[in-house]
Amino acid sequence: MNSRESAEQIFIGGVRGVLPDRLVMNQVSVNGNHLFIGGHEFQLDEIDNIFVIGAGKASASMAHYVESILGSRITGGHIVVKYGYACSLRKITVTEAGHPLPDRNGFLATEKILQIAGDAGEKDLVIGLFSGGGSALLTDIPEGLLPEDIVIINNLLVRCGADIREINTVRKHLSKVKGGQLVRAISPARSVNLLLSDVIGDQPEVIASGPTAPDTSTFAEAMQVLEKYNLTTDVTAGILNYLKDGMEGSRPETPRPDDPLFARTLNIIAGSNLTALEAAKEKAEELGFNTFIEDSGMQGDVELVSQYLVDKAMWYKNDPDVSKPVCLLFGGESTLKVAGNGTGGRNQHLALVTAMKLQNCSGITVLAAGTDGSDGPTNAAGAIVDSATFHLASSLNVDASRYLADFDSYNFFKATDGHVITGPTMTNVMDLAVIIIE
Repeated sequence: MNSRESAEQIFIGGVRGVLPDRLVMNQVSVNGNHLFIGGHEFQLDEIDNIFVIGAGKASASMAHYVESILGSRITGGHIVVKYGYACSLRKITVTEAGHPLPDRNGFLATEKILQIAGDAGEKDLVIGLFSGGGSALLTDIPEGLLPEDIVIINNLLVRCGADIREINTVRKHLSKVKGGQLVRAISPARSVNLLLSDVIGDQPEVIASGPTAPDTSTFAEAMQVLEKYNLTTDVTAGILNYLKDGMEGSRPETPRPDDPLFARTLNIIAGSNLTALEAAKEKAEELGFNTFIEDSGMQGDVELVSQYLVDKAMWYKNDPDVSKPVCLLFGGESTLKVAGNGTGGRNQHLALVTAMKLQNCSGITVLAAGTDGSDGPTNAAGAIVDSATFHLASSLNVDASRYLADFDSYNFFKATDGHVITGPTMTNVMDLAVIIIE
């Protein structure tokens, strides 16, 4: 097995560590009349109805395993997932919708979820299943706005270079469901929510824009994000007016941590990027690598992250006291400000930038990929590069610099056979980077 094959096997090992079957089975069980979720006990004979709702790339698969445990005890529910991420469910219905840009299906699915939440009574239990992608999928149209307003602002946000916390601060204040507001619909029912984290720090208020978690961000902070990334002239007048109304107090802020609304709400982290890194480390050691988890909070601009990875690789390569071969593991999520008209995603762009830096550094292989199996609007999870990547491109008359400038990493790796393609993985815990040092 060569270094490229090893890196891909290690990445797949990490993804398998955060598949919903393992995560849900670890968190949910039934023993007689007792339901256990994340260490919390519920008496089934005291519950009239159990409803299951959720949003995110992993939510349908999570729902499948919840159904396998609870079966006919589930009254009903609804889940919204990205196109291609649905699975067959018996008691719970599923809608596939647009991601990263919301579409009509997402708006309709959110209405169904709100209706189910609103029908839940005081003796009912609502189980929420939320994962990465939930922000775009669980999406509504606040009073006075149009669907195109929401689509335009989401498109601007995902391309401007903002991090996920900043993006979700804006999303929360252009919604009646995000930022803890879904709990308003669920109340007075009890809710317990399993969260598959795709954010650094695993904060419930950021995952899927925190529909069931208290929020501390404000309308003013949402406006500051637009100003920071020079978006105020690009968004619609409806968006600006809505945020200004909120800043002036004519629209309610998202519910704060001390709001009694959350007294009957539990949020449980079922899995995270670190979970995937630990599984990847196990696989790497199985393959014989001296393995180090370097970072589970990697973030920042793609250019800076690339240099960080290369610097780490060179340090280990040049240290005679470190036994080789070495595997370095990183998790997190870089940011990318798109300035070209090409096709790609942050991981493919990161890999292409890194390939340029590695062209004279033999013995180092770098894989960068999303654990959801989808990098940007493409069918690739990411890409894998080494010192031969740049030279192969040159021999094929593929100008790496031109593809880089046009943010067209997808077509660069299509031409050079550098893609990592897994298909939908039914999970999502941000990105992994695997470095092999021979």
